[in-house]
Amino acid sequence: MQVLYEDNHVIIVSKSAGEIVQGDKTGDTPLSETVKAYIKEKYQKPGAVFLGVVHRLDRPVSGVVLFARTSKALTRLNELFRTGDVKKTYWALVQNLPPNPEGTLTHYLVRNEQKNKSFAYATERPGAKKAVLDYRVIGHTDRFHLIEVHLHTGRHHQIRCQLAAIGCPIRGDLKYGAPRSNPDGSISLHARSIAFVHPVSHQDINIVAPLPTEGPWLAFR
Repeated sequence: MQVLYEDNHVIIVSKSAGEIVQGDKTGDTPLSETVKAYIKEKYQKPGAVFLGVVHRLDRPVSGVVLFARTSKALTRLNELFRTGDVKKTYWALVQNLPPNPEGTLTHYLVRNEQKNKSFAYATERPGAKKAVLDYRVIGHTDRFHLIEVHLHTGRHHQIRCQLAAIGCPIRGDLKYGAPRSNPDGSISLHARSIAFVHPVSHQDINIVAPLPTEGPWLAFR
């Protein structure tokens, strides 16, 4: 875990691919508990440490994660997320070039709980949620293309599902059609940055997470 920003109200860290943000049925130690332990040790806090989870990243995804350190910050950050006032930028590596160098994708996603997978449709259907993102191609290697993504909605596996729907599955993402897995079990999707107005000080916060240090990411570091 790498701490990117901290003050009395928020803490922002860089998550490694493979870490879970919150506890789940695997029983693996989640990032939230690692951050609590860090705060407890650094500030010599007696008793339980408060830490509010305001958003999540899929386990195989790396990048920036924001936590609240106070209940006041948690309430206000939840509201910023609800109103769309937290701007998150993602980078993804894909093997196939999108049909256009930039654009807006709109799909209707249906989540299948049993398969832990979402399915994208071009038109509305029962149980579907509208998903919208903007993308642009910002770099290339001899084998992969780097796509920058901005979300307008926050749906289950949204970026993974929508890019796959236009024939551009993310590198390593077997669930959504990539031809092979990544050696470390990650997918090449990285939460690159997060920007918001601080819930207490009202300062502009814009934090960038360093890229992973493996494979094709090295070309863009």
